[in-house]
Amino acid sequence: VQLVESGGGLVQPGGSLRLSCAASGFTFSRYAMTWYRQAPGKERELVATITSAGGSTDHADAVKGRFTIARDNAKNTLYLHMNSLRPEDTAVYYCHHRGNWGQGTQVTVSS
Repeated sequence: VQLVESGGGLVQPGGSLRLSCAASGFTFSRYAMTWYRQAPGKERELVATITSAGGSTDHADAVKGRFTIARDNAKNTLYLHMNSLRPEDTAVYYCHHRGNWGQGTQVTVSS
């Protein structure tokens, strides 16, 4: 299993980013997928989950209405669309599949 996140960076408050997670080594379309994040000095927390076909999603209260999880099973890729970013969204973002983690991508929200 390999999960490779990308798309992070430095963005101003109110800005947007799209994170991607390229998955390989398993049948991506058969499994639900999840985004987590870990801010400095804090526990890793669940951000959003999507079912295998993408028909159902769930988002943490802290990001609901601002972030959207999505997937493209033809491309074996998971996405996290992030809008209206806030400084408290600063964290390393990880995609997760059945105990497997990517290396993470850093998101920094600062003016």
